[in-house]
Amino acid sequence: MKAVVLETRGRDGVRVRDFPDPERPEGNAVMRVRAAALNHVDLYMRDVGKGITHALPMVLGVDGAGEIVEADPDSGLRPGMRVMAYPSEFCGRCEACLAGEQPFCRAIRILGEQRHGTYGELLSMRAHCFVPIPDGLGWHEAAALPVGHLTAWRQVFGKAPLIPGETAVIMGIGGGVAVATLQLVKLAGARVIVTSSSDDKLEKAKALGADAGINYRREKVHERVRALTDGRGADVVFDNVGEATWDDSLRSLRPGGRVMVVGATTGGMPPADLQRIFVRQLSIFGSTTASMAECQALLRTVAEGRIRPVIDSVYPVDEALVAFDRLERAEQFGKIVLDLG
Repeated sequence: MKAVVLETRGRDGVRVRDFPDPERPEGNAVMRVRAAALNHVDLYMRDVGKGITHALPMVLGVDGAGEIVEADPDSGLRPGMRVMAYPSEFCGRCEACLAGEQPFCRAIRILGEQRHGTYGELLSMRAHCFVPIPDGLGWHEAAALPVGHLTAWRQVFGKAPLIPGETAVIMGIGGGVAVATLQLVKLAGARVIVTSSSDDKLEKAKALGADAGINYRREKVHERVRALTDGRGADVVFDNVGEATWDDSLRSLRPGGRVMVVGATTGGMPPADLQRIFVRQLSIFGSTTASMAECQALLRTVAEGRIRPVIDSVYPVDEALVAFDRLERAEQFGKIVLDLG
C-alpha cells in the first residue's frame, strides 16, 4: 500500500512510499482509508517523539475515515460500511473500558504514535474501534472529526461542562481543536473570545460565531479580556498552546475560573504561578480525546446538522510533505486533510 512513513527523525525522515499491507488478526477489521487529517502531533513525532513508545518505520496519522473491506462476521461491521477510526486502539476488556472510559484503557495505543496510523491506504485495528459515520458526511469531513472534535467535546461538555451564559476564551484560534472548540462553545450557548496573531483568522472566527477577537501582536490578551468582561474576567480559558499563552490564560480568568489544557504546541513547562492559582482559587483541567459514548453523541450532533467540521485545505497523499509544511507554518484555519482516493 501507499503510505506516509516516518523512517527517521527530522524533516527528511518522512517519505511517501510503498509499505506492507497490514495483517488482520482475529477480532480486527480492515478499513480502506479514503481520507486522513493532520494534527500537530505529526510534527512532534517527526521531530521529537520523546516520551512516546514506538518503533520505526511507522505509518503516521491519527485521524482517518473510509470503508470496511474485511471484518469478522460477528463484528457488527460489513464490507462497504462507511466508518471513521477512533483515534486510539483500546482493548474493550479492562476496568476503564468496561466503565466506558476508553481513553484510560490500560492497553491503549494511539494511532500514528504508538502503532501504525491512518496515512496509509489500509488500516487494521480492533473492530470495536471503527465507528459508523452519518449518511451525507463526506470523507474529508469525517476524517476531520476524531481528534479535533472529540477533544473539543470532552473539554466543553465533559470535564467541567460549560454553562450557558458563561464567557470562554480560546487561545490561538485556527487549529483543528481550537476551531472545533469554538463551534461547540457556541452550541453550548456561551460567549466566546478568541485570540490570534492573524486578523484574517479572527475574522473567520467571527464568521463562525466568535463574539470578539484579540490580536495578541497588538494587544495584551488578559487586559483586553478584562475590558471585554467589564473587569470580571473569563469563566474558562481553553488553551492548547502551552508556554506562550500560559500567563495570559491565568490572568484572563475570574476568581474561581478554570483552564482547560488540551495541548502544549509551544512547550509544556510554563511557570506554574502557584500564588495566582491558590489566591484566586483557579482550577486546571487536563483533557484529551473522549469516550465512545461521547463519540456517539458527537456523531448524533453532526447527523442533526448542528455542526460540520471546518476544512482548511485538501492535499493528495503524494503531497503530504507540502501539507506538513502548511501545518508547521500555522497557516491553517480548520483541518488540513489528505485525500487517499
